[in-house]
Amino acid sequence: MFNKDTYIQRRKQLRKDMQSGILLFPGNMEAACNYRANTYAFRQDSNFLYFFGLNHADYVGVIDVDNDQDWLFANDIDMDDIIWMGYLPSVKELASRVGVEHTADHKSLHEFIAKAMASGRKIHFCDPYRADTSMQMAALLDISPEAVKQQKSDSLIKAIIKQRAIKTGEEIVEIEKAINTAYKMHTTAMRMCNEGVYEYEIAGTMEGIALAGGGPVSFPVILSMHGETLHNHDHSQKLQKGRLVVADAGCETSMNYCSDITRTTPVGRKFSERQKEIYEAVLAANMLGIESTKPGTSYRDIHLKACLKLAEGLKNAGLMKGNLEDAVMQGAHALFMPHGLGHMMGLDVHDMENLGEMFVGYTDDLERSKQFGLAFLRMGRKLEPGFVLTVEPGCYFIPALIDLWKGEGKFKDYLNYDRIETYKDFGGIRIEDDVLVTETSGRVLGKAIPKTVNEIENLA
Repeated sequence: MFNKDTYIQRRKQLRKDMQSGILLFPGNMEAACNYRANTYAFRQDSNFLYFFGLNHADYVGVIDVDNDQDWLFANDIDMDDIIWMGYLPSVKELASRVGVEHTADHKSLHEFIAKAMASGRKIHFCDPYRADTSMQMAALLDISPEAVKQQKSDSLIKAIIKQRAIKTGEEIVEIEKAINTAYKMHTTAMRMCNEGVYEYEIAGTMEGIALAGGGPVSFPVILSMHGETLHNHDHSQKLQKGRLVVADAGCETSMNYCSDITRTTPVGRKFSERQKEIYEAVLAANMLGIESTKPGTSYRDIHLKACLKLAEGLKNAGLMKGNLEDAVMQGAHALFMPHGLGHMMGLDVHDMENLGEMFVGYTDDLERSKQFGLAFLRMGRKLEPGFVLTVEPGCYFIPALIDLWKGEGKFKDYLNYDRIETYKDFGGIRIEDDVLVTETSGRVLGKAIPKTVNEIENLA
């Protein structure tokens, strides 16, 4: 964890922004896998980590704004816990490490919240994303689980996002640690992209590197020759010559900060001319997205610039035609890139997404588009120094989508369907980097991971 002053200052700022009430932060509980004693790997709630720093299950943090107090509620371990899990410091000792003076057990938490509610005090909390947390909150607040979502605090959500969106220097250090481990993951995967190798061999090796680097993967590894399926978690195929492998993977540090990198590698590490042409179009969009990243610029505008750059490459390949600016504004390019350019990243790989994409990626004066493709842009707001985000354009040849649009005669003025038909066996390409918004521009974080055609083909 960071120095305890970091957590003290974070909670102090939140009290200042919220002004009054009780701020409730339930940490995560253990989750059973296939029977009660066999649990999934524990992952702490990111808001709890940000303000209270402790990576232990069954803790609840409370910030009492009116009385200027911080609390941690948890039960101390007993002898059975020590026998099976080993000794752990007391709740009070752990609380002192993050600057929290007041501690009590779970039973006392119910009494604390009941007393606050009886006196008419406002209880602020975020919308839970886990069923067990919803049940816990419902019991604490004496409401139905369905009502928990309805009573979430938008003011608390906005105050949290205000802080967590701006990454400090010590947070950037952690993110770069995760990216440097991802460097090993992706360069190893590139070297393994040979004919006859199974996808699961590569995916498993990548996950092992993440664990050896001090943390798990930040999301299940996406690795497939069928890169036209954007989130493809099936790793059952044997690599074949002439195919491309999309590997989208990252890891967490021991402090749970994330990386999220995508690279696309030809089997045998030699691009065909057809592959190279499309790859260069995606790379040009990636580079333009990074170059355009700077404070005050709308990420929606950067997304559209990158899409236009991709469309130019596709027109050169004979896949698009006509006025490309009109094509992009109308969404014709989304046949090839139906997703957004990127998203926030930090303690979550899609940072703060549980708080609501509209709160994180948009503002009151920026409405999210309903247009196919642009509607999937998670991040549209103006950039600020300290934001960390992904830049991840892609190009995918999705047979079902091609058939649908062709059958509807959609965007015939911009799409060369006869040519597109010959690419149905192509798969997909995505290139993704993690970028810090500085005071003047964007900086790609971490050790540079090979991404040009020459770098990939000549990786030793």
